[in-house]
Amino acid sequence: MPPHPLLDVAHTSSVSIEAHLDRVGRVFTAFREQDSGCVSYGVRLAGGERWFVKEAVTRDARRSLDRAWAFHRAVQHPAIVPQVHRIAVRDGWAVVMPWRDGEVLYHPTARGAADRTAPDSAMARFRALPLPLVLRAFERILSAHLAVEDAGHVAVDFYDGSLLYDVAGSTLHLVDLDEYRPGPFVLEEERLPGSTRFMAPEEFVRGAVIDVRTTVFTLGCAARLLLDAGDGERAWRGGPGRLAVVERATRAEPGQRFASVRRFARAWHAAGRS
Repeated sequence: MPPHPLLDVAHTSSVSIEAHLDRVGRVFTAFREQDSGCVSYGVRLAGGERWFVKEAVTRDARRSLDRAWAFHRAVQHPAIVPQVHRIAVRDGWAVVMPWRDGEVLYHPTARGAADRTAPDSAMARFRALPLPLVLRAFERILSAHLAVEDAGHVAVDFYDGSLLYDVAGSTLHLVDLDEYRPGPFVLEEERLPGSTRFMAPEEFVRGAVIDVRTTVFTLGCAARLLLDAGDGERAWRGGPGRLAVVERATRAEPGQRFASVRRFARAWHAAGRS
């Protein structure tokens, strides 16, 4: 059986990963202006297989991609798009992932923030879906983070840009979880990377403990954003019981939140049944 042009390649002799992809298949899309310091490609191989390949092009991005490789070795879940292989290129790595159809709900670029409120934006179209589909999507997020918690990891830099939604299949996938790491840990910088709309207060305090209660806060913010009919968080669609769960999850004091993702999930499910 001939070697696979991606999965059986340890390093490339091409001048770049893009040149290698052009040699073994056809690059049908490229994401060159991401604010993450990575450049990504969708490639179709000769047999029709489609793959997603991401290369770090800055020092910080290379460090983040190394962290992501370790995370994906520790955590697997059907909703989390896995990193299945990596190829040595220049002074770093390119990681290979299966292609998933869909559109990220928020798409920031190096030029600046995107507009969640634009009527044709992915987030606006997601919020216009029937409520049962939105609840099903959030359930996938919760389930994935139970696996993250069980593996002893915590969420860092999770936001709506981590959510890839396939409208045709009514399926949500989690992508770019590159900053997730083992926890708890003590923050040794001025702040963690991430979208301020999803970040807990302790993520901005050097010396603070980052643990599962921080993940609970982020998940509460995600629920508040996704189950709102607009962007001002004034049109909640999830009912009063679930809103009370979100309000507890996003309290400023970590000790006042749910003590784990599993307890948050139990309260969420109980509120849905009431």
